[in-house]
Amino acid sequence: MKESLQKFVDPLKAYWTSRSKKQQALMISAIVLILMVAGAITFFTTRTNLVPLYSNLSPSETGSIKESLDGRGIKSEIADGGQTIKVPEDIVDTLKVELAAEGLPKSGSIDYSFFSQNAGMGTTENEFNMLKLDAMQTELADLIKGIAGINDAKVMINLPESGIFVNDVKEKASASIVLSTIPGYEFEQNQIKALYQLVSKSVPNLPTDNIVIMNQNFEYFDLKNENNFSGSIFANQQEIKKEIERDVQRQVQTMLGTLIGQDKVVVSVTADVDFTQENREENLVTPVDEENMEGIAISAQKITETYTGNGNQVGGPVQAEDPADALAAQYLEGNTNNGDYEKVDDTINYEINRIRKEIVESPYKIRDLGIQVMVEPPEADNLNSLPQERVDDITNMLATIVRTSIDKNANPELTDEAINQKISVSVQPFEGKVTFNEQPTSSASLSWWVYVIGGVLVAIIGGLIILIMRTRRKREKTLEETVEEEVQPVDVPDVNESHETENSLRRKQLEKMAKEKPDEFAKLLRSWIAED
Repeated sequence: MKESLQKFVDPLKAYWTSRSKKQQALMISAIVLILMVAGAITFFTTRTNLVPLYSNLSPSETGSIKESLDGRGIKSEIADGGQTIKVPEDIVDTLKVELAAEGLPKSGSIDYSFFSQNAGMGTTENEFNMLKLDAMQTELADLIKGIAGINDAKVMINLPESGIFVNDVKEKASASIVLSTIPGYEFEQNQIKALYQLVSKSVPNLPTDNIVIMNQNFEYFDLKNENNFSGSIFANQQEIKKEIERDVQRQVQTMLGTLIGQDKVVVSVTADVDFTQENREENLVTPVDEENMEGIAISAQKITETYTGNGNQVGGPVQAEDPADALAAQYLEGNTNNGDYEKVDDTINYEINRIRKEIVESPYKIRDLGIQVMVEPPEADNLNSLPQERVDDITNMLATIVRTSIDKNANPELTDEAINQKISVSVQPFEGKVTFNEQPTSSASLSWWVYVIGGVLVAIIGGLIILIMRTRRKREKTLEETVEEEVQPVDVPDVNESHETENSLRRKQLEKMAKEKPDEFAKLLRSWIAED
C-alpha cells in the first residue's frame, strides 16, 4: 500500500518541484478559486429562498402556524419580532390554501360561518350578541373591500339596546367606516350613494344619516341627503360650497401627496362663496364715431326762404273785451320801409349704436379661501428632517392656488401679505394614523444581483477551464519530450573497432564523391591543381 501510494506521490512531487514559483502560485490560486466558486454555486443552488407567508400576526397566531409547519416538516423562520413567519417561496400558495382549510391563522375576525361551526347551548345572550355584531362587522368589511378603488376597510357598528317595554322608543343604529382607498381614485356620487345604501341595508334600523365614511387621508365621503332640506336654497348652497372645498382639497392632497407621500399630508380647505345672483338689462346708446362723438348721417334736408317788399302797417282793432286791459288796448305800429326776409332750415338725421344687454352674472364666486396643511417630516421624531426650503415651496404653491381661485372683483387689492394670512402650513408628527394589514407580496423572480453573480461565476469557471486545459496540454507535451529523450538509444562504440583518423575520413568522403558526383569531383581536382 505504501509503495503504491509512493508511486502516485513521487510523480506529483517531481512535477511540483519542476515548476517555477510563479507557476506554483498560479496553480494554488486556481485551486482556491475553484473551491470558492464551487462553494458559492453549492450555496446558491441549495439555499432556500424564504418569503413572508403571513404578516402582522399575534404571538398566539404565529405559534399555532409554526407548530403546524414543524409538524409537516417544512422549514420556516420567524421575523419582525414574531409578527411575520417566512416559508420557502415555491410552496407559499400551497401552504396558504392548506392552512386556510385548517382555519389558520386565527386572526380573531368572526364571520357568519362561526355559528355553524361553534353552535352550542352554553352561549349566553350577551355573548351571542357580541359574536353576532363582530360577524356583522367582518362581513360588511368584506363586502366593501370588493368595491373598485377600495383596498381595505374597517367597520365599527353601534347597535342600541332594545327596550324592555313594547312602547319604548327604539333608538337607531350608527356606523363608522374607515376605507383604505387607492391614491388618486375619485368616487362618483352614485358610487358613494350605493356605498351608503349597502351599509344601511346591511344593518337593521340604520339610516344613512347615522353613517360616517372616511378614508385614510381623513377625506369624508358625504351623501347628498334628499330627505332634509330637499330642494331648498340653503341645501343647494351648502352642497356647492362643500363641492368647491372638496375639489380644492383633492387637488392639494394629490399634489403634495406626490411630493411628500400620501400618508404624510393632511389638507383642510375653507371657502367663502358669494351666491348673489344678479339679472340686469342694459340699453346703451353710443356714437358710431367715438372720436368725434358723431353718428352716421342717413338723411339731410335744407330749406331756404327769401322775401323782399314793402312792409305793411301793423295795427287793428282792439282784441280784448276788457277795457281795463291796458296791453290789449294798445296798437302795434310798424314802419312803412321796404324789407328783406330770409329763412334757412337745415335738417340732418344721424344713426347711432343702440345696444341692449341682458346680463345674468354667475352666483358662485369665491370671495375668500383658506388652506390649512399639516405635514409630517420624513423622520417623524425629527422635525428638522423636513428642510425649511421645502416648507417655503409648499407655501408658494398654496399661495398660487389661493391667488387664482379668489374672485378678483371681490378682492381687487389682494397683496402677498393678505394671501399668506390665508395659508397655514404646520409640520408635526402624526399620532393618529389608521393602519391596515398589508398582504405580503412574494417576489416571483430572483433579484438582479443573483444573475450578476451567476454571470461572474460562469465567466470565472470558463476562464479556469481554459487555463487548466492549457496547463494540461503543456504538461503532456513536456512529458512526451521527456519520454522521447529517455527512449532514444545510446550508441555505444565497439571496443574491437579501430578509431578512424581524420585522413581516413577525408579519403572516404572523396571516394564517395567520385562515385556519386563525378562532375563536382573533377571540378574539385582542377581547383586543387590550379592552386598548386
